[in-house]
Amino acid sequence: MMTQDNNQIVVYSTVWCPDCKRAKRFLGDQRIPYVNIDIEHDPAAMAYVERVNNGMRSIPTIIFPDGDILVEPSNARLAEKLGLQTKARRTFYDAIVIGGGPAGLTAALYMAREGIETLVIEKAGMGGQAGSTNILENYPGFDEGVTGAEFAERLTRQARRFDAEILQAQEIVELFRYGPYWCVTTASGQEYDAKAVLLTTGARYRRLGVPGEEHLLGTNIHFCATCDGAFYKNKKVLVIGGGNSGFEEGLFLTKFADQVDIVEIHPQPKASQILQEQVARNPKMTVTVNHEVKGFKGRNRLEAVLVEDRATGEIKEWQYDGVFVFIGLTPNSNLVQDRVETNPWGFIVTDKTLMCSVPGLFAAGDVREGSTKQAASAAGEGATAALMIREYLKQVG
Repeated sequence: MMTQDNNQIVVYSTVWCPDCKRAKRFLGDQRIPYVNIDIEHDPAAMAYVERVNNGMRSIPTIIFPDGDILVEPSNARLAEKLGLQTKARRTFYDAIVIGGGPAGLTAALYMAREGIETLVIEKAGMGGQAGSTNILENYPGFDEGVTGAEFAERLTRQARRFDAEILQAQEIVELFRYGPYWCVTTASGQEYDAKAVLLTTGARYRRLGVPGEEHLLGTNIHFCATCDGAFYKNKKVLVIGGGNSGFEEGLFLTKFADQVDIVEIHPQPKASQILQEQVARNPKMTVTVNHEVKGFKGRNRLEAVLVEDRATGEIKEWQYDGVFVFIGLTPNSNLVQDRVETNPWGFIVTDKTLMCSVPGLFAAGDVREGSTKQAASAAGEGATAALMIREYLKQVG
């Protein structure tokens, strides 16, 4: 059994346990590093779990660096233990920002700095997708690059410095207009009101939608190399997607895995030339084009990846320990799909002030139609939205 490191969280779990998946997903969403131990493959770990649970195999059993043990904790209990603020100090604000990525946090610090009472609500880790990126090399001001984790921490700290209030691990389940105000309701039942709301909910990685995918999500199929790459040390992984994200994340995965292969559905990869050259030089990596993933075998563990050779129609079975999917983005606009104008792909349509088709509701960053899906431009849109909201608030009083 792995010995307890005083600086790490250890999760004792199994692959079939729904509560284990939920707890690990919560830690992953909040970008909290942890070590996972499957008790079914570690007799000493199983004995330890039984010992601390009075003979019961209760999972997940989570051990924290301070020695505290949580058994089958709810997300709310985990948030409390991790010291996350999950309830705001007030119920009414000048502006509420939904989403804590570069757009949302930049808007928050701009508004808060001007005395606009601002609340940021984020359900996952701060920094958005940028926060889970291994390294940002093209963000202005960081000439040697900056890790996603440091970038997210700095931006969050900067927003708080100007007194923007930030809630974490809180999902918005309802957004509606009440007279001149916008009201948001969280999954925990809290309601907050504001004169204006800024949607910076970003976009999520698109799924394949093939047989077997759903059963293996979070077990052997992943969407974040930074979050889950360390689980594949000395193993063999497949990256699905030949764009910049697939190549960038594939290169990062070589820090852990012995073999990282990329499969692209089209005859040619879409990644930039410099990334293609980096992959070509890496002895751990290969790229297969014109092949389409059709499904996965295995329910609790990945047994095989089913792939079609598009040139011949032949179905092949590839063996991998894990799969990482990077095939594009879907906007997180469900909250307002029936309320504002969106394009055919679900991205929110705004005017030149970044206001949506209804007054007082703004959008910026990846969720907005026409955005470039880059951290630097998302921050720029956040600043623009903040200035536009400032003018809107002057009008509504």
